[in-house]
Amino acid sequence: MVSDGTMSTQSQNPPYGGVDKTEVDKRSEKEKAIDAWLPITSSRNAKWWYSAFHNVTAMVGAGVLSLPYAMSELGWGPGVAVLVISWVVTLYTLWQMVEMHEMVPGKRFDRYHELGQHAFGEKLGLYIVVPQQLVVEVGVFIMIFASVHFVLSHLPNFNSISGVSLAAAVMSLSYSTIAWTASLDKGVQPDVEYGYKAKSTVGTVFNFFSALGDVAFAYAGHNVVLEIQATIPSTPEKPSKGPMWKGVIVAYIVVALCYFPVALIGYWVYGNGVDDNILVTLEKPTWLIAMANMFVVVHVIGSYQIYAMPVFDMMETVLVKKLNFPPGFMLRFITRNLYVAFTMFIGICFPFFSGLLGFFGGFAFAPTTYFLPCIMWLSIYKPKRWSLSWITNWICIVLGVALMIVSPIGGLRSIIVQAKTYKFFS
Repeated sequence: MVSDGTMSTQSQNPPYGGVDKTEVDKRSEKEKAIDAWLPITSSRNAKWWYSAFHNVTAMVGAGVLSLPYAMSELGWGPGVAVLVISWVVTLYTLWQMVEMHEMVPGKRFDRYHELGQHAFGEKLGLYIVVPQQLVVEVGVFIMIFASVHFVLSHLPNFNSISGVSLAAAVMSLSYSTIAWTASLDKGVQPDVEYGYKAKSTVGTVFNFFSALGDVAFAYAGHNVVLEIQATIPSTPEKPSKGPMWKGVIVAYIVVALCYFPVALIGYWVYGNGVDDNILVTLEKPTWLIAMANMFVVVHVIGSYQIYAMPVFDMMETVLVKKLNFPPGFMLRFITRNLYVAFTMFIGICFPFFSGLLGFFGGFAFAPTTYFLPCIMWLSIYKPKRWSLSWITNWICIVLGVALMIVSPIGGLRSIIVQAKTYKFFS
């Protein structure tokens, strides 16, 4: 393993039917120096457990607390099915991305858009991936904590935020555990009802679509997977996919331990009377709920950094490689502070930003998480028609496209309803 992260190609089996697609590193010393400065490619010494807690931090967000509410809008049968199918499908597509990270001997696809460019072409790959990725990464965790992020955002790369990410991962498991154990302790409420809350068919359908969007949001962690894997060292004998996949499995076990108990127990105890945040419904004991909310705050701080790092990398790459700004402290200081200020401004200005996120996010979460990896897989590996791989990928694509179409509808309805009483800077 050399310092710039490229791999020797000895003893590497070509994945394209025996055709060796080895790419020789032809970068200049200046280009190597830039890559050694950029946040995604500057450090390649991460361990497998970094993958575990980075992925937990990226995926298990405060959205888990809305899963009982999503269950109330989906119902028992559809709700359980959507949760389980989403867990299986997103684990499968995440495995595909881990595998594709080093599909070309001698090259690592360190960023989601680089994989997109390999699959769809230089320009089309950028147009397909980058807008969707930015919607997710810029919008996932906005507001409130800007003062903290003005400091944390200057940590240079993924490995430098590993401590923050670990704390965030522990927090997500902690507040999820508090949510379902406190619900279980209260027991099924005497007036519990499991029917749909909406009085009309139209309302029920809109709520159903909105709930699908909530679940899709909960499983949206793929946008930073390749960037996380890029921090793991790799050799032909020990490619990065080994430790990365080990970390992913641990992460998905934690995801299951967080999502399923919270969603199922929360809905079982409160039925359709549950709030869109289970902690609000619980109310007491006050000290325990306050502790859970504090854990949420710590987690959101960590997850903001995880999602911001690829955005920092995009901005700094353009400024240094395209616009020829010299890499250094001042460039990073200015660009990252402007980004934090921008996200804070958006959060303050638009009180219905969650609705906007639900609307636009439907076009981003579903593709990048549920089916874009499948399209890349089909495009690159070209499995035989009607083979198990071909069928599996097309099933994921159909489900993902359906989700992409219907999930923004709930967000759009939320925007329309909230915009009626909207006041700027409210």
